[in-house]
Amino acid sequence: MAMVEVTQILLSAQSADANIRQQAEESLKQFQEQNFAGLLLSLSRELSTEDKPADSRRLAGLVLKNALDAKEAPRKEEYTQRWIALDVAAKKQIKAALLSTLGSVTADARHTSAQVIAKVAAIELPRSEWPELIGTLLGNMGPLGAVEQPTHLKQSTLEALGYVCEEISSDVLAQDQVNSILTAVVQGMNVTETSNEVRLAATRALYNALDFAQTNFENEMERNYIMQVVCQTTSSPDGKVRQAAFECLVAIAGSYYEKLAQYMPEIFSITSKAAKDDEEPVALQAIELWSTICDEEIEIQEEYEGDSEITNYHFIKQALPALIPMLLETLTKQEEDQDTDENAWNLAMAGGTALGLVARTVGDDVVPLVMPYVQENIMKPDWRCREAATFAFGSILDGPSPEKLAPLVNMAIGFLLNAMKDENSHVKDTTAWTIGRICEFLHGPGMENTVINGQNLQPIVTVLLESIKDVPNVAEKVCGAIYFLAQGFEDSNGTSPLSPYFQVVVQALLATADREDATDTHLQASAYETMNEVVRSSTDDTVQVVVQLIPVIMGKLGATLGMQILSADDKERQSELQALLCGVLQVIIQKLGANDNTKLGVVQYADNLMELFLRVFACRSATVHEEAMLAIGALAYAVGAGFAKYMPEFYKYVEMGLKNHEEYQVCQVTVGVVGDLCRALEARVLPYCDGIMTELLKDLSSKQLHRSVKPPIFSCFGDIALAIGDAFEKYLAYAVPMLQGAAELSAAQMGQGDEELLDYNNQLRGGIFEAYSGLLMGFKGTPKADLLVPYAEHIVAFIETVYKDNERDETVTKAAIGVLGDLADTLKGAVAPLFQQRTFWREFAEECMQNEDYRIKETGQWASNVISQLVES
Repeated sequence: MAMVEVTQILLSAQSADANIRQQAEESLKQFQEQNFAGLLLSLSRELSTEDKPADSRRLAGLVLKNALDAKEAPRKEEYTQRWIALDVAAKKQIKAALLSTLGSVTADARHTSAQVIAKVAAIELPRSEWPELIGTLLGNMGPLGAVEQPTHLKQSTLEALGYVCEEISSDVLAQDQVNSILTAVVQGMNVTETSNEVRLAATRALYNALDFAQTNFENEMERNYIMQVVCQTTSSPDGKVRQAAFECLVAIAGSYYEKLAQYMPEIFSITSKAAKDDEEPVALQAIELWSTICDEEIEIQEEYEGDSEITNYHFIKQALPALIPMLLETLTKQEEDQDTDENAWNLAMAGGTALGLVARTVGDDVVPLVMPYVQENIMKPDWRCREAATFAFGSILDGPSPEKLAPLVNMAIGFLLNAMKDENSHVKDTTAWTIGRICEFLHGPGMENTVINGQNLQPIVTVLLESIKDVPNVAEKVCGAIYFLAQGFEDSNGTSPLSPYFQVVVQALLATADREDATDTHLQASAYETMNEVVRSSTDDTVQVVVQLIPVIMGKLGATLGMQILSADDKERQSELQALLCGVLQVIIQKLGANDNTKLGVVQYADNLMELFLRVFACRSATVHEEAMLAIGALAYAVGAGFAKYMPEFYKYVEMGLKNHEEYQVCQVTVGVVGDLCRALEARVLPYCDGIMTELLKDLSSKQLHRSVKPPIFSCFGDIALAIGDAFEKYLAYAVPMLQGAAELSAAQMGQGDEELLDYNNQLRGGIFEAYSGLLMGFKGTPKADLLVPYAEHIVAFIETVYKDNERDETVTKAAIGVLGDLADTLKGAVAPLFQQRTFWREFAEECMQNEDYRIKETGQWASNVISQLVES
């Protein structure tokens, strides 16, 4: 386990000379593959040695960190196992070097070491290894005999503690360790501490440790102490420390909402002062605190209404009389370039966002407190006042009842349309956004006669089509308004109030997408996305316009193939435009293909479309590949059996997509398209099934492929079985064990309390049931149906397990009871004894028949009838 001399290599890896840099990077890669332990030891020594160059130490720490962690889960697990396999003595040396670096006089080395310590802790602490770590770190915080520890050591130690808490889950540490960490952190924040660096590190560490503090927040005395120190820290002389303290308060509001009541007066006092007088980063966090409280109360109202264990304390409603003026005051603190800066986030935007959340939280109560401000400022000469008034009005359109808002909007709509001609671009931008919000929240089925009606639709469309020619940021908001205007008419039958304007709207959107400045912002994407919504909402009387769009969009897509690509930016622009145009074609094909009367509009262009899509695949862009695949799936559905003639050429791209484990979204979309192909081609898909099933089974076995792709693969088994019937026999021995393994995994994952895992488990079960349903329906009535009998007991047992799980969602419920019915319907007498033994199906069917969802009710009734006849005959 020889160490490697890395100083020169690390310096060369930062050289301005690309050749030298590449050689150094290759050397590091080679050392990592051939002598991993030696390289890590050398890197840790480089990082911890004071007389080494600062640049080599910095990169040593970065390489060390990257050798222990990765974003992708499979690679992260690989790196974890590689560390675990290291020699114990080597690991001990590396950890000692990291801990010693916390005392370095070089700030970069200390900072990087703190991060690497956390990465090692993330691997070792859950395995009950490195038990001395927390004690060692806490030891750095106290005096060493009679001598006080150096300030820079305290600062880096607090940083390390914070990073460790960020990396590990809250159940890894014992409560006495949590108590000790919190004590050290809160003491580090204390106002008596002279170093702002230590206070900042301590405050940030508390932010990361808050998830561990549940027991401490239950104890009133400890909670009071923590809250007192945090609130005191918001008045620190140092702006970064104040900001970090408010970030802690935001996190506390999100995690411990139910404990806030007694602190609300002080919270309001310090947030009001910060929002009014403090520097912007601090003021933004003060506003964010109120947004977070809104989020909590909205969630309680929407998710937990009627739950006696979850209390809504109505902090926002109680604070309204003082909170609304505070938020309104922020709205005139705009920045001159905020409309054109993509990353702009300032006090005015934060205040308006918070105001919108307040409106969602308290509903009608917000209106009388905001409207006087709107009326007072909307006509003022200062553009900031006009824009702020419009922003305030637009912000409260989601939350209050339509009955409360409709009269105000009806009075305001004419004024807003005139304001689209305002001399100031900011005012026009916000006005267009507000009109979009009116279309989004106060327009749609049942509302046409109150807000957007035959009288004002024409002036609205006229103004929007004129304003779409304005500067890009205004035009983008206009696209948004047209999007929601069209969406509100989506359920129209035969004709729509928008039909007379359909063609001119489409032409305006095409012209907007073609503007020279459309790619400088998101305008081009907004124009095409709006086009998609306009097409979706089209009605029978505009079908010809939609059909005529096909060759127009095809022409634009064909033109991208000839674009001059001289740089990475050119390639990115080409890919983005191709993806957008494929997306438009997909929507057009879906719209026309959904109706037998309009399918011919697609079929006449099918050859040209396929030729174009296949040429686009050759551009090798994951985003474009995904969008083109979706468009081809829609085309297969529209063309039906006639799609078979494209399969010899198209199949290689299907195979390529199924093999794409790195860009898993492409793989996932391709799996979905295989389902589309099965539905379109039915038995004609059989010649391609060997290759498809081989790739799908490889995908299921892959540890690299993202888990989200696996439920759709199981569904795809069902699609294939439905298409080819009992010809699926040859795949049973491979596919069913995969389904059984997935069912066992699903059962093992039940009841673990993790919301993300719960959602995934429901998706997994849904995929499994769709597979079984497809198998049973595919084999139904064939001589080979009995081949499924040996699997019946496992299927029923799995369904019983799912039935007993109260965390199953309604999709799973419907699919599970449906498979029970399919089993009885397909296998008949062969499974009658099984249903006689396992009588849970009666309660399950009864539960489904009581469900409010008519689809679950009908499926439950059908399954009950089929099984009852079987059991009683």
